[in-house]
Amino acid sequence: MKYTKENILEILNLPLSDLIYKSQKIHREHFKKNDVQLASLVSIKTGSCPEDCKYCPQSAHFNVDLKKEKLIDFDELKKAAHKAKENGANRFCMGAAWKKLNDGTQLNAVLEMVKEVKSIGLEACVTLGSISLEQAKKLKEAGLDAYNHNIDTSPDFYKKIITTRTFSQRLETIQNVSEAGISVCSGGILGMGETWEDRAEMLEVLVNLDPQPESVPLNALVPVKGTPLENQTPIQPLEMVRMVATTRILIPKARVRLSAGRKNFSTEAQLLCLIAGANSIFYGDSLLTTKNNEMEDDRKLISQFSKKDLLKSNNSHL
Repeated sequence: MKYTKENILEILNLPLSDLIYKSQKIHREHFKKNDVQLASLVSIKTGSCPEDCKYCPQSAHFNVDLKKEKLIDFDELKKAAHKAKENGANRFCMGAAWKKLNDGTQLNAVLEMVKEVKSIGLEACVTLGSISLEQAKKLKEAGLDAYNHNIDTSPDFYKKIITTRTFSQRLETIQNVSEAGISVCSGGILGMGETWEDRAEMLEVLVNLDPQPESVPLNALVPVKGTPLENQTPIQPLEMVRMVATTRILIPKARVRLSAGRKNFSTEAQLLCLIAGANSIFYGDSLLTTKNNEMEDDRKLISQFSKKDLLKSNNSHL
């Protein structure tokens, strides 16, 4: 079925109980266990990005208090990957503040990093900006499992957020990734001032990708001082719940990732997102340049969601 914006708005607008009931049924058809994939995210190159994404503190266009760093040392990357595995992560994501991946030193360094991550038994994911089909094939040969390239928002609202890269260029990179046989990780950012129609149009693009994304990260904007969106009002948690549930219905086989911004949600709101169909979180103290939940808090969150015998362990009285 090819979904339209109108179809998607109808789903988004369902009574919340009906929406979650529908998403739960679909979720259980495709994911038999209540597992939540833990993905660790590390910045392998921070700051000085030539892009002008209005939400991003790594842009060179904005005056943000951010320590700029060169490409991460290989030994440091190796330690981070091993630490992520020890802490229970099963996917390791590497992000670089580049407009595009350059052949030569950059590409070769990333290929070695991917091989290292795969050698210790972790899934490997990268987000490096635009890449060519030839580069994607080399990353695939190195063992790369997934490539993250978010579309961010609707095609129309996108123009108000980014001017240094077109929406069609983002889709071109996604096509290159798919053609090389790498799983696509693509989602968006909520709370940038977009309308519900924009959110539906963003989902319309994602649901009609062929193949559909293996992974859909849903980020809540974290307003950062110095960026044009620093005074943006944060998204309400129940809006995120609706987006999670609708994404689960539209893209049933995907890992729906509750990503940036959840630190501002209560435990109950995060649990409701998991009940609505999210089944992956980014796990670790930071997400590139913004703070994330404490790992111990996330362990408790997942225990509340998926573990048995909680009543016994809490000595609860009924």
